This record gives sequence, C-alpha cells and structure tokens, in this order.
Amino acid sequence: MKKRIFSGVQPSGNLHIGNYLGAIKNWVELQEQYDSIFCVVDLHAITVPQDPKVLRQKTIELAKLYLAAGIDPQKSKIFVQSHVPEHAELAWILNTITKVSELERMTQFKDKAGKQNREGVGMGLMDYPVLMAADIILYDTNLVPVGEDQTQHVEITRTLAERFNQKFGETFVVPEAFVTREGKRIMGLDDPTKKMSKSADSEYSYIALTDSEELIRKKIKKAVTDSGSEITYSEDRPAIRNLMNIYSLLGDQSISDIAAKYAGKGYADFKSDLADIVVESLRPFQERFNKLSDEQVLEILKDGAKRVRPLAAQKLSEVKQKLGFVV
Repeated sequence: MKKRIFSGVQPSGNLHIGNYLGAIKNWVELQEQYDSIFCVVDLHAITVPQDPKVLRQKTIELAKLYLAAGIDPQKSKIFVQSHVPEHAELAWILNTITKVSELERMTQFKDKAGKQNREGVGMGLMDYPVLMAADIILYDTNLVPVGEDQTQHVEITRTLAERFNQKFGETFVVPEAFVTREGKRIMGLDDPTKKMSKSADSEYSYIALTDSEELIRKKIKKAVTDSGSEITYSEDRPAIRNLMNIYSLLGDQSISDIAAKYAGKGYADFKSDLADIVVESLRPFQERFNKLSDEQVLEILKDGAKRVRPLAAQKLSEVKQKLGFVV
C-alpha cells in the first residue's frame, strides 16, 4: 500500500518560480510514488482580509497552476479545502487540546503579528497551525512535503496527533515532514536576504509563473546584484548566488558549470541568458495554463472533493466516537 502525502497552497498573491521549484515541482515527482492529496487551502487564505471576487479568481487560477505544472487528477486528488467541511470541524476539535502558548511560539505568527498591535490580531492568524494540522491528519497522511521554513507547523501537527492518541486511543497517523531543499534557496530579486514571497509589496521581488516574457526580462534586468562584477558563488555574495541558483534549477546546470561559463564575463551577459532560461522553462507551462478553462478546472475540483470526502467523513466519525459524541 502506497504511503500518503498531503500538501496545499493558499490562493492568495501570485505563485512564483520559488513556489514551483520549492513545492509544486516536487509534488509532480512525488505523485508517481505516493497516494497524493493536494489542496487549494482557501480557509487558510481568509486568516487575513481577502476581496471575495479576487479570492474566487485566485482559487481557480491556483488549481490551473497545479494542473499546468503537471499535477495529474488521475494520479492525485485535487480539491478546494472549503468543499470538505470536515477540515474545519476537525480543527475545532483539535483546538480543545491545543495550548495558547504553543501557538504564540509559532515563528510565522510572531513574524506576522509582530508587525501590528497584538490586540488587533485576528484569532484565525494565531489558529492557522491547528487548521493545518487538521488538514494533514484528517487523511492519515504519512508525509508532508514542506520547505524548511514550514517544519515547525509539521511539528505541532505531530504534537496534536500524539496528544489526541494518548488521550483517546490510537486514532491518527503521526506524519513526518518531507523537507524539500530547493525552495529555501530561491530568494527575493530585490532583497536576496528574504525568501521570494507571493505576497511581497513589490512585483519586482518575484517572477510569477504567469508573467509575460517582457515582464520576466524586465524583472531579471532590475534584479539586485552584489558589488563587483564577477559571476561567483559564495555566501558573501547573496544576490548573484540567488540568481545562479535559479539558473541552475531551471536550466538544469551545475553551479560550477555556470561559474566556468561566465568566468571573465559581466552581469549583463549572465542576466540576458538567465532571462532566456526562465522564459523558455515557463513557456510550456504557460501554454498548458492558458488552454485550461474555468469550467474544466471546477469540474476537476468537484471530482477531487467527491473522492476525498469519504476518507474525511470516516476519520471524523472515528474521532467523534472516541470523544463520546453521539454519532
């Protein structure tokens, strides 16, 4: 029997090459080996204010991006989180065994809440990891593909699964993080000390998967560089190191080969070639994306929810019985 993986992305902001290289590209490979469940996590998206029209559009767009990247609905289950109400119901149950101090320690919460008055922070933002835990353990997930910055969320998921099992008897599979390394290496084009973010203030911080050729070339041309003009890979030159990582991952060339190729050349030649590689690597993806209709995608999402609902309902029924609910 295949092990099961679960992962999801919020339908907010613009999905970029960092998301692709750090997450979705890995999912495409993993679906060949695992029973795969991939979710558009719209309930997570509303932990911060969203425009309803934009949220709907982004939900469909994200599903298209999954499909265009190579997620196969015949091999994987793809659905929208809010289409399966068991996610929210299990999250509430897990809230009852979660400590406030555990949520306050979460790095992501401290990063986001630290920028504003804590008294004005929405409860959903703090509670985000509990919903994420519910997403994962609802399906007896074995492995959770995450970047290194998300391992803390898997740890609290493991804690809650183990705590429930200890209190009420063996119920949940305790999942493990499947850490993907590439994602952490893709940093912002305008600030190579920060991870490339789909919610960045400046669109020149990231290359979106749907960016036009003209915009891609413009963004790479404007990408910050380090002092000096050599194309070398070192810790003290984070800007060019980041661009070389993108070149290596999308162009399928080793860092040493890239350094040798551009020995004695300047940033202009390197950036021009990098733009060619990014444009060409995204071209087939964008062609597939543009062929998908909203109607096609909605049908796939509806079918995906239909396929996972029995799994979710069965697990939630087991949980309720363990708790002493009348079912």
